Amino acid sequence: MNPKNLLVLMSDEHNPRMLGASGHPLVHTPNLDALADSGTTFAAAYCNSPICVPSRASFATGRYVHQIRAWDNAAPYTGSAASGWGHRLTENGHTVTTIGKLHHRNTTDDIGFPDQRIPMHVMHGIGDVYGCIRSNIPMTRYQLSHVDEAGATDSEYIRYDTAIAAEAVRWLQAEAPTHDKPWCLFVSFTLPHFPFAAPEHHQRHYRIDDIDMPIAWSPDQWPMHPPLAAFRDTRVQTAEDVRSEGAIRRARLVYYAMCSFVDELIGDVLGALDNAGLADDTRIVYTSDHGETLGDYGLWGKSVMYDSAAAVPLILAGPDVPAGRSVDCPVSLVDLAPTIMAGTGVQHAAADADLPGTDLWSMAAGDEPADRTVFGEYHATGSASATYLLRDRRWKYVHFVGHDPQLFDMQTDPHELTNLAALPAHRPRVADFQRRLAAICDPDATDAAAKADQARCIQANGGEAAVLAAGQQINFTRAPEQFRLA
Repeated sequence: MNPKNLLVLMSDEHNPRMLGASGHPLVHTPNLDALADSGTTFAAAYCNSPICVPSRASFATGRYVHQIRAWDNAAPYTGSAASGWGHRLTENGHTVTTIGKLHHRNTTDDIGFPDQRIPMHVMHGIGDVYGCIRSNIPMTRYQLSHVDEAGATDSEYIRYDTAIAAEAVRWLQAEAPTHDKPWCLFVSFTLPHFPFAAPEHHQRHYRIDDIDMPIAWSPDQWPMHPPLAAFRDTRVQTAEDVRSEGAIRRARLVYYAMCSFVDELIGDVLGALDNAGLADDTRIVYTSDHGETLGDYGLWGKSVMYDSAAAVPLILAGPDVPAGRSVDCPVSLVDLAPTIMAGTGVQHAAADADLPGTDLWSMAAGDEPADRTVFGEYHATGSASATYLLRDRRWKYVHFVGHDPQLFDMQTDPHELTNLAALPAHRPRVADFQRRLAAICDPDATDAAAKADQARCIQANGGEAAVLAAGQQINFTRAPEQFRLA
């Protein structure tokens, strides 16, 4: 593959079903749809942990969460656990510029991104210590407040994302043409992450009566698998808290409008790339750090292994990328480190020999394995014990430490409504997935390691009583100060 410039576009919390290119009949995303038409879509792409900070650490390093101990939103990437693709490109003389949300610790750590424009990192360089409490989990149902308040037409995230796009446009017009070696521009938006707010003209694009209801949204349909039920009760809602159909439709309408707004900004960035005369020399990646359940299974937010939260959109486009192609082979965000290095012509360092991911350009071109298993894990807020995901072309296996697993046939049951794990006919398959999991990590020992690190984090921040007393002051990372609402 000939080295080219690389434009990496990332959104935050984009459910991969919420795209016109994914077949959604309502969600208006013409720019991403056009990008998919001109490139290759990965229809079974996953994050490696369905929560912001760990997912972005895996994306930056190409390593699993347990390998770099980035367990939760209070364990931001600092560069010390492993080098990432940013380091490799920079070491080889390629310009790496980031614009927008990174969600690592701070701007001074050596995280491989020496040129950070209007960056967002975790709050106070610490993150969500409150979410490290994994036993006697405090009840926080803030997600319902976002449903209740859905519909604002301005937010600090809207202002921040507007500025991110404007800076990306300016960089592509003024700075990109000055480089004589392939560059990488990483443009990272905050939407469609809650709170549910979108510009009015995007909200007007949708009619409330047209909005579809979530998968298994009513209490009589909820999956009652014990760890999921406990998570829902602690973090989201009980059957008595369920909002009206009208309120649920309103929140989903605004989320669709948020997707449309991000799509508009991405259109501005892609237009600037074209206007600068760089489209023929630049490859493009679009993805998100995780999804959003958006009411599916009685859940809002992320933090679970259903595709609504754990799957992500992933599109590759540009020179040498087949147009209009869809790849069903499972992939994950750890694949993007080798993909980014290959796309810019950078060779792996010796320390990268054990990276678990693979180059996706060749897979887009048709060189895909007959089968492949991808891996995800969750060790964070609201979960008393670890959860692990394994996905191959047909099956999804979800392993809960201390509880029975889930097994879904993703061909016949793409909405994951029927757990087959307990059926005698599937016991050999469950055993096979358990062997695959053990080849990646020891699930119990990894769970214990995460909890030990989290206990140390709590103690370093004054102990559990102090953390509980401080409470969860805010349930999402604020935009940089200049974009905050008065």
